[in-house]
Amino acid sequence: MAKAVKIDAVECINLNVPFTGHTDPHMRFWLPHWHIVQLCRLTLDNGVTGWGETIPNYTWAKVPGDIADKVVGRLAGELLWEDGLGAGVQMALFDAIGKTLGVPAYRLLGTKVKDWCPLSWWAMDMPAAAWAQQCRDAVELGYTTAKLKARTWYDLHAGIRAIIAAVPPQFRLDLDFNATLANAANAVEFLKTLEQYDQVAMIESPIPQGDVAGNRQIRARINRPLAMHYGSPPFATVLEQDVADGFVVSGGAHRVLQQAHAAEVANKPFWLQLVGTGMTTTWAAHLGAVATQAKWPAITCMNIWDSQVITQPIVLRGGFYRVPEAPGLGVEPDPGVIDRYRVDYEWVDPPRHVYRYVRADGEVTYFRGAKEELHSVYPQNAMPISEAGSSCEPLEDDGSPEFDAIYQAVQHGGTVRRLEA
Repeated sequence: MAKAVKIDAVECINLNVPFTGHTDPHMRFWLPHWHIVQLCRLTLDNGVTGWGETIPNYTWAKVPGDIADKVVGRLAGELLWEDGLGAGVQMALFDAIGKTLGVPAYRLLGTKVKDWCPLSWWAMDMPAAAWAQQCRDAVELGYTTAKLKARTWYDLHAGIRAIIAAVPPQFRLDLDFNATLANAANAVEFLKTLEQYDQVAMIESPIPQGDVAGNRQIRARINRPLAMHYGSPPFATVLEQDVADGFVVSGGAHRVLQQAHAAEVANKPFWLQLVGTGMTTTWAAHLGAVATQAKWPAITCMNIWDSQVITQPIVLRGGFYRVPEAPGLGVEPDPGVIDRYRVDYEWVDPPRHVYRYVRADGEVTYFRGAKEELHSVYPQNAMPISEAGSSCEPLEDDGSPEFDAIYQAVQHGGTVRRLEA
């Protein structure tokens, strides 16, 4: 009888991985803390090492600071489904046990239903020309879809038209509003204008997901699938009120597969949303391989980082990534990347800035430099919905008294409005 393996050691390694040159000018103002990629190295008492990855300032579950006390000396097989150990540790457990047994990680997760898993490009809200370049880059790397942060403080029609001019006609766009359309009246009126574009494939969370009546009205009146994050409103309510065509699914292995099984029973497709570099992307492929309804392209955001942190390149063919067949995850971290980017901290602050919203008539509104606040502050101020000719870009501190006056004026949720030439 084979000896049961125990965990001998666990180590977390923080890396500060740069964003790509085209992503950094935008991301550094919003999510610079996503630079921090935490690798987890887990060693079993049989000498096998497993690796996992956490984006500690985003991921569904951080690795606890006392993780060694929680897992060292424990039987590795007992811990596979404990999502609370954090993304990196759970991933490393599946990697190490898969290597020990000589099987790919998907064999530990369930029955494989597909060899290739769809992946999507991801981009935050950007000016039209920047979005077009992002999608052009996506096509060159084998993607056929992009999930974009659609926001009402941009001229979205200009952005979509710029993308369409830059990519093949079969390239699809999934638009995530993060509830910034605010209510069904706004949403129906604006989303109907997007139906002229065949490339717009799906709409995610146009208004607060808890607004069941509003979402039911939107789904009944627009001609595109509507997606919601699983769990809000409750799954039973989604089915009873018929308010979503599919879901965004995320979390640890136990939670993901619970949601995946529910989606399978309801015949509802979903996106897997597990953010990270190449290691997390590979983990998402293993989960997607056993999830029947993981039919919408997975969102891992791997394209924002300049390095995928692993030695094996992730190659897409027609928007699909082949699930590795090697034992464990089937990928290994790049020692050179670890040496180059290793740090002893896990947070990066954004530059001091405000957001400058400009309308076509020259009126300018300044908002506090916290992009998440704009999700609520912009609609609360009854601002226009993707007005033609509008734009919103960060204005970085240039050390001038004028900037400081604007910065101080908006610090408590207010705005500064003025006409500028």
